[in-house]
Amino acid sequence: MTKAMKFFNSIKDKRVAFIGVGVSHNDLIKLFLTKGIKVVICDKKSEDEFDEALYEEFSAKGAEFSLGENYLDEIFNCDIVYRTPGFYYNNEVLTKAREKGIIITSEMETFFDICPCKIYAMTGSDGKTTTTTLISEFLKAEGNRVHIGGNIGKALLPIVETISDTDVAVVELSSFQLISMRESPDVAGITNITPNHLNVHGTMEEYIEAKTNILRHQNAFSRTVLSYDNQTTKDLSPLVRGRLSYFSRYDKPECGSFLREDGMLCYNDYGKVTEFVNKKDIRIPGMHNVENFLTAIAMTFGDVSPETVAKVAKEFGGVEHRIEFVRELDGVRYYNDSIASSPTRVLAGLRSFDQKLILIQGGSDKGISFEPMADEICQKCKILILMGQTKEKIKDAVMSSSLYKEGSPRIVIVNDMKEAVETAHKLAESGDIVSLSPACASFDMYRMFEERGCHFKQLVNEL
Repeated sequence: MTKAMKFFNSIKDKRVAFIGVGVSHNDLIKLFLTKGIKVVICDKKSEDEFDEALYEEFSAKGAEFSLGENYLDEIFNCDIVYRTPGFYYNNEVLTKAREKGIIITSEMETFFDICPCKIYAMTGSDGKTTTTTLISEFLKAEGNRVHIGGNIGKALLPIVETISDTDVAVVELSSFQLISMRESPDVAGITNITPNHLNVHGTMEEYIEAKTNILRHQNAFSRTVLSYDNQTTKDLSPLVRGRLSYFSRYDKPECGSFLREDGMLCYNDYGKVTEFVNKKDIRIPGMHNVENFLTAIAMTFGDVSPETVAKVAKEFGGVEHRIEFVRELDGVRYYNDSIASSPTRVLAGLRSFDQKLILIQGGSDKGISFEPMADEICQKCKILILMGQTKEKIKDAVMSSSLYKEGSPRIVIVNDMKEAVETAHKLAESGDIVSLSPACASFDMYRMFEERGCHFKQLVNEL
């Protein structure tokens, strides 16, 4: 009997609550219903607001509902509660439920418990989605059957029974997923740790602590990859239980990937150096993407050949919403970097181009400082178009920079994305680059950064 079969057998008589119906829960709810498990769907939407087709489908299959203002009350009558990553683990209602012996878990936690194959997992403040995708592309190009999920792709628990022990799973994990995880992957990587999501975590300490769960529960036969250049990440090395390797743009670690002076991405295995690809052959722009390749090389060293890495480097066109080229109009190039929801991501985008940009910024406030990007915006931005909840906060940070001069950059305040795109179009001259690089979360205007990026692309393509 497989781990998955044992798991579903063990909970067949339990009452299971699902908080929210989103990407990670829709297919999972369907799976649990097909197993004959008692399902309760808890959602703050009222019955009128809830998707009618989903309501009818789930009702017909025997699901119960707890909707509206007091939607969480019903979890106290359940045995197991699945939370989405967006529902904070330390929420006081969940804390009370745990104190009463109710199991609080998540799709990814259960997947890690019962997955039959090797798992590669990435986390970090920046770069984790592109790196996760690269790892997946490397392994696929080597002939592996790859399942990609977590914070990217699709929920993996609903397909766990189709996964073979010879397959590989590649997952991206956010701090919201990791905060409650007590099992770590076979190969774990952390790109970097910089201030992020402090509006939810409250303290940098909790944010870092959540990230460390990716490696804290590994065994001696596991592998861990850490940034050699990001001190916060490097400082986690004493927690590593198995084999430790690094990646670095600036140094040559004793064990790990590095960028050689001639531009070659290499791996040093305690004195034995393997060459992979030259940075000039990497199709996607920016030194941050060189770092992403170095990370992916370190994560898959020994599993993927240099020839495979070089092939992917020349062919891989990038991930949507990450310095994604949208179109050229009247000599002006437009890029969608909606993923840039923190100052460090903005800096990576700015450094990907060798000219001054027209930037569109602003969004919902995550409680982080915009000061770290202010100097570089003054140096590398000709026009700054600001919108959203944080527009004045960003403006104040830029104008407080010692490098700011009146009108350089020119700062324009707008009401929404439509006005931002129209303003950029009106002010741009042939040869300019316009980039959506918000430095903020999207939740003041959009459900998620993907929706924001798609709206930006739609507006640009309509110009």
